[in-house]
Amino acid sequence: MRFDEAYSGNIFIGAQQDYEKAQAVLYGMPMDFTVSFRPGSRFGPGRIREVSIGLEEYSPYVDRHLEEINYFDAGDIPLPFGNPGRSLEMIAEYVRGLLNDGKMPVGMGGEHLVSWPIIQEMYKKYPDLVLFHFDAHTDLRDEYEGEPLSHSTPIKKACELIGGKNVYSFGIRSGMREEFYWAKENMNLFKFDVLEPLKKVLPSIGSRPVYLTIDIDVLDPSAAPGTGTAEAGGITSKELLASIHAIGEAGINIVGCDLVEVAPAYDPTEQTQIVASKIIREMLLTFVK
Repeated sequence: MRFDEAYSGNIFIGAQQDYEKAQAVLYGMPMDFTVSFRPGSRFGPGRIREVSIGLEEYSPYVDRHLEEINYFDAGDIPLPFGNPGRSLEMIAEYVRGLLNDGKMPVGMGGEHLVSWPIIQEMYKKYPDLVLFHFDAHTDLRDEYEGEPLSHSTPIKKACELIGGKNVYSFGIRSGMREEFYWAKENMNLFKFDVLEPLKKVLPSIGSRPVYLTIDIDVLDPSAAPGTGTAEAGGITSKELLASIHAIGEAGINIVGCDLVEVAPAYDPTEQTQIVASKIIREMLLTFVK
């Protein structure tokens, strides 16, 4: 698999298409094969790129311009439709190549299961890895309807791999009772809010490497209706942006990040895609040094 050339489609605003000089690589993972409610997030990465043209390249939040960083937009990994096992292998292979080349991976899903192979590869490189997880859902099941490869399982798998005490979930407001009970004993789970509990956690992280995964449904459906499993009672886009900036202001060592579960078909207003593109811009300008 080639890492230094784009696969296809439009590119995100401000991308400088020189892989060798790139500090970070933006890539899409068009997979929604295991979703339990509404499919369509495989179209998320492409549409997030398309609507990014409406953004300014300058962020007044962090006083940086996209021309101040070098990042490469690789397009979408050509995943084999309907084959989640092979798709996860391809994502792992791609991310492994980025890490070997010293690039920061910035992924766009796709369903949340796509984060699992990324976390595996990050842990191989960073054995003291910390995971930050912003989501409406616990994602702590062992399986869904008998299937362990499900978008309901990646955070449980991550806890088993890197240790639950190294996993911090924020904004959670949906899941089985058993998941919440398990989380209370085995990991760090903060219900309903993101920014305030995050601020309390940040001083304890120190210089450890952190991977951040954001499910767009951490936002209230009023801000982001275009997702497979919308869940009322979420945070505002303002709080999500402030949370990203709080991580940057704390000097946290972010080694990679992703944004998943944008399903454009369910939001004809395009607000979900628009807010997602702004989140991507802010993560690039906040985390890429």
